[in-house]
Amino acid sequence: MSMSENVLTTESLQRDPDAEGYVDRKRHLWVLSVLWPATPLIGLYLVSQTGWSIWYGLVLILWYGAVPLIDAMFGEDFSNPPESAVPRLEQDRYYRVLTYLTVPIHYAALIVSAWWVSTQPMSVFEFLALALSLGIVNGLALNTGHELGHKKETFDRWMAKLVLAVVGYGHFFIEHNKGHHRDVATPMDPATSRMGESIYSFSLREIPGAFKRAWDLEEQRLSRCGKSVWSLENEVLQPMILTTVLYAGLLAFFGPLMLIFLPIQMAFGWWQLTSANYIEHYGLLREKMSDGRYERQQPHHSWNSNHIMSNLILFHLQRHSDHHAHPTRSYQSLRDFKDLPSLPSGYPGMFLAAMFPSWFRSIMDRRVLDWAKGDLDKIQIQPGKREFYERKFGAANSESVDTAGAK
Repeated sequence: MSMSENVLTTESLQRDPDAEGYVDRKRHLWVLSVLWPATPLIGLYLVSQTGWSIWYGLVLILWYGAVPLIDAMFGEDFSNPPESAVPRLEQDRYYRVLTYLTVPIHYAALIVSAWWVSTQPMSVFEFLALALSLGIVNGLALNTGHELGHKKETFDRWMAKLVLAVVGYGHFFIEHNKGHHRDVATPMDPATSRMGESIYSFSLREIPGAFKRAWDLEEQRLSRCGKSVWSLENEVLQPMILTTVLYAGLLAFFGPLMLIFLPIQMAFGWWQLTSANYIEHYGLLREKMSDGRYERQQPHHSWNSNHIMSNLILFHLQRHSDHHAHPTRSYQSLRDFKDLPSLPSGYPGMFLAAMFPSWFRSIMDRRVLDWAKGDLDKIQIQPGKREFYERKFGAANSESVDTAGAK
């Protein structure tokens, strides 16, 4: 029996055994999330064996081309583990060990790629293809950091900081857990995009806004403890120091070319997180209550995706709705719910669409309106775009409110 017949079909994944005999049909396929960070190394091996420059861009080809096609071919997996089986899944160390294994692979991919560009003759095209390929997988180191950073164990939290240091985005550890999860789908959240906002405009407020929020949160925490924000207990500074040591070492060993190579892969790594944040809550808005606070976040405040292949290489990141409702739940236990706002493709396909704003809006704006049941007042709209959407979709029946005034 082929893999597609045994595992990668929606029909087989939807057949849930009873709780006592429940078996995770994707158990061994989660290894793909571990192997994915090694893809640049596979590309370099193929270059060494064939001499074909195209393999420098192997990650780009797979991420923006092959994975969206496989997602479309195999469709979605709507199955959930029985709730009574979740404690057993959560206690199974196999799943946690897989996340640990990705950490040294990210470091290996970075170090070997740095060695390669410093020792092998490469054209500008080849150099850029490798830097961007590495940027994609190292940007997705943030996904491993995301999974581990939500855990309570000290070892897990330090592993999160280690892997975030690879791409120089250590403040994500604080910003995401304490900031984004608190403010998501409200105007206070720089990591929630607005309907009509391009990813390029979004990045200009999301990237600096995320760092500022993380720094402010740590400053407040340390102040309550009577300590300086410049203390080594600052959990924004800790991974920043790790990145500085790592990159200084690469510069010392591999020379000044690292001053070009490392910033390119880092910037494209940051772009992957920005792309994820952009699509995960686009246009969504939590209701403001009479006391001025926002309603508790629910699964329907995040865009969800059950596409099989991309979830298998992303530790189920795309089941984002359940993650936001239950942030400590591990990836293997995340659930789908009925009537969630759903993306038409997995993250790789949506990342590609996001880079073309008109295309992305043609895909997503009608979905946002449907989510809000036609009421524009229940949507976060980019300032200056309200009249455009009123002309396009018709004015909302309820009184207009300012949903996007906060920066």
